[in-house]
Amino acid sequence: MAARKRASSNAKPKPQSTTETTHHISKSQQITPISTTNSPIAPSKAAQILAFSLLFFVPYFFLICYHYRIEPDLKRSILINALLSAVGFILTLAMIPVASRYVLRRNMFGYDINKKGTPQGSIKVPESLGIVVGTVFLVMAILFQYFNFTSDSNWLVEYNAALASICFMILLGFVDDVLDIPWRVKLLLPSIAALPLLMAYAGHTTIIIPKPLVPHVGVEILDLGWIYKLYMGLLAVFCTNSINIHAGLNGLEVGQTVVIASAILIHNVMQIGASADPEYKQAHAFSIYLVQPLLATSLALLSYNWYPSSVFVGDTYTYFAGMTMAVVGILGHFSETLLLFFIPQVLNFLLSLPQLSGYIPCPRHRLPRFNPETGLLTGTNDGTVVNLFLRRFGTMSEKSLCILLLVFQAIGCCFCFMLRWVLAGWYK
Repeated sequence: MAARKRASSNAKPKPQSTTETTHHISKSQQITPISTTNSPIAPSKAAQILAFSLLFFVPYFFLICYHYRIEPDLKRSILINALLSAVGFILTLAMIPVASRYVLRRNMFGYDINKKGTPQGSIKVPESLGIVVGTVFLVMAILFQYFNFTSDSNWLVEYNAALASICFMILLGFVDDVLDIPWRVKLLLPSIAALPLLMAYAGHTTIIIPKPLVPHVGVEILDLGWIYKLYMGLLAVFCTNSINIHAGLNGLEVGQTVVIASAILIHNVMQIGASADPEYKQAHAFSIYLVQPLLATSLALLSYNWYPSSVFVGDTYTYFAGMTMAVVGILGHFSETLLLFFIPQVLNFLLSLPQLSGYIPCPRHRLPRFNPETGLLTGTNDGTVVNLFLRRFGTMSEKSLCILLLVFQAIGCCFCFMLRWVLAGWYK
């Protein structure tokens, strides 16, 4: 299912659920092709990324500051968190070139398979730069506690449990990048990382039954007990692995995270503005406190990972991003909406299921074919959304395909908002 190609002198190929179009060289192998050169860390594309991001930030802060009447203390916390997130963006932007030199020194690099046969395909690209994003995110999230939480805060335990799960996932993701864990084991990693959150979770375990089903069920609110916690664990597994397998193009992993995180923030602000329940508002504010730094640090990473990529994000980033969004969906109590934001990832999972289950042979790499003469990608018969789009819309460049997939992601998020508006008052 794979997007990353790893080298091994004696191991047989195995299906991998990885994230970058790379050929990894371990420290012990010390293989350096004659035509290979160290990747020059090109100047970041931060100016272009920030200019495009204004399409989101302008309406987002307009909703917070002017459109909705949000309590001053809550608004202050959100804006302080946004300021810390901006600092995180700057730090991530500055640290990625430094970290790139270190990972190259330790021979953690890859070759871009989608550029094989071209000069760019022989460049060493530093790998696993998601560790920088995860580290800066944790520092900003921990510092934010000083400004918002007190020792007796009701949310402090769950906030720290969320950070523990995210930190655990970053560690396991980096271990995967270094050790190349078999893909079947990868499915279990999010379950392990979610344990701090599941053990510390003290919220309700009830669900609201959709109104059309109430006459059949007999109750409006159903307590699921331990089944709800099982659902929480499964959601964490899905979110982390779904981003990990919907990959293989420069900027796709980070790009989809940016789109989904933006949709989550808009949803949170709309729910805060429309509700009069203080507890409900705090749940969505909790989500904002974690998603704003996720978005800011991801934008900094996208500045280097956008086509043509100067760095690869590694499993460290995809696991970190997926776990963060799973955590906010669980503790913010909008897991149904979160799954709707993941429509392309759900589709990719369903397309991948025959190969993941072994019913259809699964090659080590499920990437499209690259033609070095034309510079275009051609879809294969592998079950991924990337190949589906190429088969449906024809050959295209990697950059054009990535943009098309991110537009599809944005359309999926817009569909979620429209569906919530149509079903409001009828479904729940």
